[in-house]
Amino acid sequence: FFLQQANQIAGLTTKYRLPCISPYREITETGGLMSYGRNVAKSFRRAATYVDRILKGAKPADLAIEQPTTLELIVNLRTAKALGLTIPPVVLARADEIVQ
Repeated sequence: FFLQQANQIAGLTTKYRLPCISPYREITETGGLMSYGRNVAKSFRRAATYVDRILKGAKPADLAIEQPTTLELIVNLRTAKALGLTIPPVVLARADEIVQ
């Protein structure tokens, strides 16, 4: 639901000057302030390997449950500037991606 409403969420948070920190990079890319979480697209691609194994005869109950192995920090500097916020350099240094 939240990913489908990414543009609306980002627009409302900017309109009402609310810093939006989300687990979804898509919200940050469309105007949210920051996101920290798994890459949803990579998770879907990883799920395809499970589908492949099941279609080749593996029993779903025998497949291990996997957690994301990496989390991404995305910072939107354009939104920070619009909100009058300064992102500390230490946070920017740790960011995996910075949206200008």
